[in-house]
Amino acid sequence: QVQLVESGGGLVQAGGSLRLSCAASGRTFSNYYMGWFRQAPGKEREFVAKIQWSDGSPAYADSVKGRFTISRDNAKNTVFLQMNSLRPEDTAVYYCANSRLQSTRVEHVENWGQGTQVTVSS
Repeated sequence: QVQLVESGGGLVQAGGSLRLSCAASGRTFSNYYMGWFRQAPGKEREFVAKIQWSDGSPAYADSVKGRFTISRDNAKNTVFLQMNSLRPEDTAVYYCANSRLQSTRVEHVENWGQGTQVTVSS
């Protein structure tokens, strides 16, 4: 059974940084995409970033390009999201996710983590 466990959320002032981690277990992920979604109160869950496990190719939502960086450590089966220049509108629960599809759609996600809260104060 696949498990995705996030950590690293918290409270930060606008302009600050946080680093999220997602530890994956339960299977091999070489043909998977690993990624991050977020959901703010009253809003739909949205794509943030993803990375191809095999070659590390990243992709980002326009709203976070240039501020967020996704990376992975194959040896530790862990994916990271470095978030810089955080804004109040980045406040949300951030979820780790995986999929075999090159897709940013919520319905194509196969497994979700439990989520970690990120709060950015102005």
